[in-house]
Amino acid sequence: MKIVFTPDWFLNNDILIGVVSFMVLFLFFLFAVKSYTLNKKKSILYLGIGFLLIALGELSTILTKLILYYDSGIIQEIGQAVITSQIVNTVDIFYYVGFFFNRFLTLLGLYLIYMIPSSRKRSIDFFFKTYLIFIVALLSHNLYYFYHLTALILLVLIINNYYKVYRKEKIINTKILIAAFSLLAISQAIFLFSKLNYLYVTAQSIQLVSYIILFALIIKILKNGKKTKQDGHNA
Repeated sequence: MKIVFTPDWFLNNDILIGVVSFMVLFLFFLFAVKSYTLNKKKSILYLGIGFLLIALGELSTILTKLILYYDSGIIQEIGQAVITSQIVNTVDIFYYVGFFFNRFLTLLGLYLIYMIPSSRKRSIDFFFKTYLIFIVALLSHNLYYFYHLTALILLVLIINNYYKVYRKEKIINTKILIAAFSLLAISQAIFLFSKLNYLYVTAQSIQLVSYIILFALIIKILKNGKKTKQDGHNA
């Protein structure tokens, strides 16, 4: 079974997109932590943690693709040692574990972002839904579209939440955030058909654009960070 659907000519760009995505998501997390220390708004902190989980998911897939795409003597030696020790009978276990963590952490991050505006935050609900996310990530090794469909549903729910916030408060940054999440949702919809190589490239490119919008949002907020409204609150 083919684990990823990246055409050979896109291998280097695929890794580069992953690296850029990780950096942007991690920067968003750092910004959220900094904002939380200033205004103590837990929603900002949870948003940052959600993006951190997605960033760690990207890091997991970057490392896995580096092993998958390029010859690595160290990894080959480790894999051979594992097989010789009869712990597993194939080095594919490295790939499956890497992609599992990518999908599990990404879905968990999206779920956390979705739950931010909700007043229903019972611990038992969170752990039960985390278990369901774990099952989805586990099953998606054989049913890759299961993961992308779940991510798409979560993103639609997130967009709906932030649209309600935007209609109420009319904050431009929220509108930009909605645009980024909308592009992410479109990329996940296209990923459903990623067995077609060019659609995989298209989905990856759209996902990169969404992260670039997030990066632009970070820059915009940082530039305006010292500006305050007449009531003294940070704009």
